[in-house]
Amino acid sequence: MFDDLPPDLARLHTLRVWHAMWLQRIDTKIAALREREAEQEQGRSNRPQQPDWIVELGIGNGRPPSEVHVGGCYAAGKRRRPVSRDEARHLLAAGVRACTHCKPNTQLCILD
Repeated sequence: MFDDLPPDLARLHTLRVWHAMWLQRIDTKIAALREREAEQEQGRSNRPQQPDWIVELGIGNGRPPSEVHVGGCYAAGKRRRPVSRDEARHLLAAGVRACTHCKPNTQLCILD
């Protein structure tokens, strides 16, 4: 029989302690990764739903609306607020510019 373990008790105890330390490190890492995955899943489930329509707001008094976007548009600026479908249609009809990237006027069936 092939036996590659040391023949004396002292070295066997050393190997056992060494492997026990590695198992503890591995178990600790597994627990940390499980906790992180659980936190990420909780964050995904608690994330607010993305609005269907957003309006980008201008600078100045009253922060007038400057551009209408579809909810997930990458070109929308930082100053924005969610709006309903009816308000988005009303803003576009009132002359607020439609985003040229996501084209909310096309999706809302508003023709120029």
